[in-house]
Amino acid sequence: MAGISAVLQHQRHRPVQWAMLGAALTCSAVVFADTRRRGCPAPWAVWLDVLVTGSLLPFVAYTWGGARAPESIAWVMLLGGSSAALATVGLRRRAAATAIVLLVVTHASGYIAVAADTAVIGAHLNALVFSALISRVLWWYLRRQGTLLGAANDRALAAEAQRARYAERIKHHRALHDTVLATLTAIAGGVDAGTNEVRRRCAREAAYLRRLVEQTGDQEAGSEIFTALEESVRSAESLGLKVTARYHELPSVPADIARAMADAVTEALNNVRRHAGTGHAYMTVTGDSGRLTVAVVDQGHGLVPGRAAPGFGLTRSVHGRMREIGGHCTVDGAPGEGVSVELRWPR
Repeated sequence: MAGISAVLQHQRHRPVQWAMLGAALTCSAVVFADTRRRGCPAPWAVWLDVLVTGSLLPFVAYTWGGARAPESIAWVMLLGGSSAALATVGLRRRAAATAIVLLVVTHASGYIAVAADTAVIGAHLNALVFSALISRVLWWYLRRQGTLLGAANDRALAAEAQRARYAERIKHHRALHDTVLATLTAIAGGVDAGTNEVRRRCAREAAYLRRLVEQTGDQEAGSEIFTALEESVRSAESLGLKVTARYHELPSVPADIARAMADAVTEALNNVRRHAGTGHAYMTVTGDSGRLTVAVVDQGHGLVPGRAAPGFGLTRSVHGRMREIGGHCTVDGAPGEGVSVELRWPR
């Protein structure tokens, strides 16, 4: 802005001055574009600004620009401060020191050529070096603060992950207490372990433990959907349906999506129990790039031509719930080959 103001007010009729101003603005634009693209200026862009704006323009102003007095060359010299600041930030220490020395020699020579006072020369060189030093300090401080902030953010993320793992462990502990431990305590207290009801309950709890053990550490992100679907599976098992469930790379989904998917699975399992003519269902849950797919399959009667799809709830409850959350339900089957219900979210 200082250069534009100086040229407009005092040297607007000198084409060389406008060319110099254009060169300085071009160098600044190159540095800005490179910094925006890479996150920091490349050394070549910094040296371009130092050599053109900081070192070449003072001599151009004196030789062809008609600058023969300190006040007429001052706006060009002022640009050297920005070049010095940029050099300390964009170059390594030795290269930055070399650039500062070059700028000091160039600007001292330029002011001597226009017969400036020693005080003017000293003040300008002091400002030049001070701009470089203060820029270096600010650059170091901001980098240090960024490092500290990044470390604090990492600690916060680690603490949050630890809290999530702890909450998940507590959830599993409660589930084990209410299921497996309750069954074992009942047997230890004298309940006959040979009855059909106790054996069926033990089989359900063994299946639950097996699924819990199979859930590996990389599936922690999908704990919300795992817990919700497990409630559906255990509900179906409590009503006498055997469910073989497998989970693979569960994605992290919102709580309302997990709940809606679990409700749809509950209805699909109820459909198997009521209409398939089989006591066994298979559920597979997979995640791929944030997409959740749940397949509920049975090997029962299947879909018979000319008859309605088994279960009013399959068409209304399952399809309706999936539409409400932006998902999709596909039902496929053939006579004697069972029915496959596939739930996908998002659609």
